[in-house]
Amino acid sequence: MKEGWEYKKLGEVCEMISDGDWIESKDQSLKGIRLVQTGNIGLGCFIDKCDKKKYISTETFERLKCTEIYEGDCLVSRLPDPIGRACLLPNLLERAITAVDCSILRFVKVLNPAFFVKYTMSNTYLKEVGKFATGTTRKRISRKNLQEKIVVPVPPLAEQQVIVEELDLLNAIIDKKKEELEELDKLAQSVFYDMFGDPVENEKGWEVKKLGDLASKIGDGLHGTPSYVESSGYYFVNGNNLEQGSVVYNKKTKQVSKEEFEKYYIEFGKQTIFVSINGTIGKLAYYKGEQIILGKSACYINLKANVNKVFVYNILASDYFKKYAMGEKTGSTISNVSLKSIRHFPVPLPPLPLQQQFAARISAIEQMKEKVSASMAEVQTLLAATMDKYFG
Repeated sequence: MKEGWEYKKLGEVCEMISDGDWIESKDQSLKGIRLVQTGNIGLGCFIDKCDKKKYISTETFERLKCTEIYEGDCLVSRLPDPIGRACLLPNLLERAITAVDCSILRFVKVLNPAFFVKYTMSNTYLKEVGKFATGTTRKRISRKNLQEKIVVPVPPLAEQQVIVEELDLLNAIIDKKKEELEELDKLAQSVFYDMFGDPVENEKGWEVKKLGDLASKIGDGLHGTPSYVESSGYYFVNGNNLEQGSVVYNKKTKQVSKEEFEKYYIEFGKQTIFVSINGTIGKLAYYKGEQIILGKSACYINLKANVNKVFVYNILASDYFKKYAMGEKTGSTISNVSLKSIRHFPVPLPPLPLQQQFAARISAIEQMKEKVSASMAEVQTLLAATMDKYFG
């Protein structure tokens, strides 16, 4: 505990803490009063899914006696993932209510809502919420437990504001670095189109080959579940582990024994590209020597030696491939693209020397991205240390 700070139950610092409203599908409409859901609540931020807005009519609002929410209200998701994440409601430019698995918090003057949201992003808070979550099929935390079990720090108001500003500054720097990376990705795509033209139109008349003809083998990972161990250095990865050219491990990534790894071993090499084909389609990574078992939601492409992997990677990263994959996908709940569709993907193929020239230009862009990423990692480390200093 920090000297000079008070620690109070969440219910003690709220002027109001209420659940949202139970809105059934039949109560929803195409326009009227906006329905904010748990999916709109990010970790410390509001996610405005403009293409997935839902509404209820004014008549339904009055019939159900719904609770209207306003700009500056704090919304807490009682559902995963993670349970307890929170955000402040921005100005939506329209009237709004929220769903039953969101709690609405309005604070008394001793607690700055922005400070509370910063606290909800800490491991200390998230672990505490996890302890009081209940349920077998799907865990959630009750409003009662939020009120009575969750304890929050209450520094002096002036100190709260200083902490908010310090954390906001670090997050703003990280956001700026992310924007720089996005701009460099756009630059890479621009170089691709400048050199090779639109793959859809193929106005430069490149020979078109199926992706399967450019690869020695295309396959997916294990259709099943391997045996896990606590720690080994051998990982079981799926499509969600593919991030911007790299295989990324997170806290949910399982590990397997060396024996399990050898049992399901698939040979990858310097010419291997991974692409997600289940769930979120089209996430990509180069193989960089990781000791991994691949799951079925990821596809591997072992390219032949006479094809440049950087060229193929970038055509798979293009809107051209995304549109193709969307046209080929199956499944209503979870999207899936078959290996047959991957093998039949038509690739306009310029001569190898031109592919290599493109790869050299992309290499220069990747070096710039590495510098930005390294700088961002330093700020993220500082942010984590700052969060730990105040909330650890």
